[in-house]
Amino acid sequence: MRDAEEATDGPTDPRVHPEQSPGFGVDHAGLEDIEVSREGVEIGEASPRELAATDVSRIASDTAREKLERLATGDAVERQRATLALAEEERDPAIVEALVTAGLEDDDDDVRQFAVEALAKLGGERAGPAALGIAEDDEPWVRAEAVVALDRIDREAHADRIERALDDDHHAVRRNALVSVFKRRGEDALEPLLEAVDDESERVREWAVHLLAGVDDDRAREALYETASDETEPQVVRSTAARALEADPGRFRRQFSGALDRGDTTLPGEDQLNRQPDL
Repeated sequence: MRDAEEATDGPTDPRVHPEQSPGFGVDHAGLEDIEVSREGVEIGEASPRELAATDVSRIASDTAREKLERLATGDAVERQRATLALAEEERDPAIVEALVTAGLEDDDDDVRQFAVEALAKLGGERAGPAALGIAEDDEPWVRAEAVVALDRIDREAHADRIERALDDDHHAVRRNALVSVFKRRGEDALEPLLEAVDDESERVREWAVHLLAGVDDDRAREALYETASDETEPQVVRSTAARALEADPGRFRRQFSGALDRGDTTLPGEDQLNRQPDL
């Protein structure tokens, strides 16, 4: 079972806590009765080489110049790997400029996403403006990562752009923006959180009710109670709302480090916040 002292960084991942998964302990009559869908999940095909694109150990012995060369001339897999590897280098103008160019201009979605992630790690005066530009990308998962980057670089300075992302047409962007807004505003984020409780995306609704655990307000508790009692909601959203009702708001805010302070990318196009599915 989930440890009561565990830091509350996000809704329980059913792969880690299977007892919290939809349908756990239910005797289903057939496969058609089991809830398995999660929005935004796409099944595709990838070669072993593509699946290993984030294995930066393969170029660990490369110099920074060699990694820059890979980013400039390699195929998509080489550029993805080089982008992630450059994030571990010391900040250097040549590296930063190469990542800015990749984030704004590369024709591969993953390269652009990894580039803005790398820029957020390296920081510096070029990172913020570049992330703002990348936040206008046509690919939603790149925009979602750009919101992560803006939060990490300076969420106060980029508060207006992050809040505008609450109205993005993709759930991952809205979700990332919602987490950043709560991290910055705390209980003052009540209104956008209440609006997100009615979001069309179950993933956004799940995060909205999770974050409402940190708001000591009758309207927050009412929204949580209604969500937890709503049998039309997916079980994962209802159970998250129920746990939020039991949380101490002050303790939640103190414990909440936020999903935007995440670890390294582990699979192509994924990080702990942008994983499809997850989270």
